[in-house]
Amino acid sequence: MLIQEIIRRKRDGQTLDRQMLDLMMRGIADNSIGDAQIGAFAMAIYLNGMAHDEAVALTESIRDSGQVMRWDGLDRAAPVLDKHSTGGVGDLTSLVLGPWIAACGGHVPMVSGRGLGHTGGTLDKLESIPGYDVAPADDSFRRLVSDVGIAIIGQTGSLAPADKRLYGVRDVTATVESIPLIVASILGKKLACGLGTLVMDVKVGSGAFMPTPAASRELADAIAAIGCGAGTRTSVLLTDMNQPLADCAGNALEVSEALRLLRGEGQDSRLYPVTKALAVEMLLQSGMAHDADDAQRRLDHALDSGEALERFSRMVHGLGGPHDLAQRAEHYLTAAPVVIDLEADRSGVIQTIDTRQLGLGVVELGGGRRNPGDAIDHRVGLSRIAEIGRKVAPGQPLLRIHAASRSDAEAVTRRLRAAFTLGDAPVESPPLIHATVSPNPRAPMSRDVLSHDLTSHQEDLS
Repeated sequence: MLIQEIIRRKRDGQTLDRQMLDLMMRGIADNSIGDAQIGAFAMAIYLNGMAHDEAVALTESIRDSGQVMRWDGLDRAAPVLDKHSTGGVGDLTSLVLGPWIAACGGHVPMVSGRGLGHTGGTLDKLESIPGYDVAPADDSFRRLVSDVGIAIIGQTGSLAPADKRLYGVRDVTATVESIPLIVASILGKKLACGLGTLVMDVKVGSGAFMPTPAASRELADAIAAIGCGAGTRTSVLLTDMNQPLADCAGNALEVSEALRLLRGEGQDSRLYPVTKALAVEMLLQSGMAHDADDAQRRLDHALDSGEALERFSRMVHGLGGPHDLAQRAEHYLTAAPVVIDLEADRSGVIQTIDTRQLGLGVVELGGGRRNPGDAIDHRVGLSRIAEIGRKVAPGQPLLRIHAASRSDAEAVTRRLRAAFTLGDAPVESPPLIHATVSPNPRAPMSRDVLSHDLTSHQEDLS
């Protein structure tokens, strides 16, 4: 069938079958289809949406456009599973969750992305560890997943190659804001890892990828339905990003916080219950736990025994990092030379936090990228971030700035101070878990035109 006829069908509002979509994705992956046709194809989907079965077929075609990992040699009682997040500020759950699940007996081939826009990236955090290789050979990746149970790496060129090129065209043709295309991009890459279970963490709030709670819920519904339709048990937690998840943001700072949680400390933080809720869902969906109480017991044992920390340490060493990171973190994770407190200029109760502005503050300090390819200063960031509901007096800190120079710290203070809204009334923090989404397998996939500019944030989902 001619490519232009496939585009014509979608342009005219008809559905595409798996054979047509396979033909499109193979042509995108092997460069036999030009950018003009890719752009027309994406625009036709953007304007007309996709039916459920059609969106499932698109996701499967992207998944199958390259290598799909097989884990036939693993113990059948030890499932292959993963978690993925739409990204946020102070969201280091992957660093804790992967080894925690591995310590419970799971295998977690976690392919993660870099930060862009206001959100941090898991790979950038791990690269603050000296020697850590985020692009190992396939054999090393497989060996670690098999022997240690966890390996966190970057996407290889062999996994879902059609997605990379399709997104590149979408980025310059105003077709990013399409739920079917977003979901196919997310799931195509994740399912190419050969997962049996996937739990997604979709953020809600001022630091979220999606612009409104309704948009976050629509994305969650679509991910659950299409993931299950593509043969992978998929559920979604909608979690809060109206304030940073941890009380810190910045690459080396977040690795330090991950180590603290893996030691069994910091259980009073917002990060701990969200990470544990995701872990419980993973154990339940994969069948590794009989019920929620069983999942809680397994997780508590894995943390209290030190096994979760041990798995993280073995992963780091297996990917080229130091073997004693957990014991000598302060030696390996370089600290910023300038550390100053940002103090409140009046008294009041913190009513709201513009989490996105805090994330952009980290970028401005050098801890994120303004443009793809920019170098990152892993030392810089924020810590001791005050939470919603805290009462502060003049001179008390709202947060602590870690910077490369005093001038860098001073340059970002206005943005950071403006992120906090103070008032007189007491206020409670938003709930950590807004909802758990199970799939509606027949949900239609309609056009979704969002008012928020998603273009600069789509890579957060990779």
